[in-house]
Amino acid sequence: MRKPPGFDRYLDLAGRFLARGRVPALLFAVARKSGRLKLARNDLKLLQELLVAWVRGEYRGISSQALVSVVAALLYFLAPVDLVPDWLLGVGFLDDLAVLAWVVRRWQSEIDAFKVWRDGQGVETREALAQLPAPVQRR
Repeated sequence: MRKPPGFDRYLDLAGRFLARGRVPALLFAVARKSGRLKLARNDLKLLQELLVAWVRGEYRGISSQALVSVVAALLYFLAPVDLVPDWLLGVGFLDDLAVLAWVVRRWQSEIDAFKVWRDGQGVETREALAQLPAPVQRR
């Protein structure tokens, strides 16, 4: 499974985001942008839930490489000018979707482990994870 072109740049940026504690700001920005995207909503939500649990210190069962890849994928999703600029109607988000799908496939076992952990949590934790920042609907 080949890494998406240009993804190394986002891996480096993700490491800096993690080191500086900027993941909460990233989560809010992704929630705002994801309101415009119908496809891959489940993957986005799952990756956001994983990061929320990690930021809260509730889930640490993810390797550092997988964590950096998840953050990098969300940073790629946010970048308006990447391999295919987002402003190209109809195709601008295709590369974003491909990167998200690649990360989910590449780290499938760790993401599945997170889902098992999440689904085994009490109602309060599951509800808290479900209360991600609501996407802003643009009119």
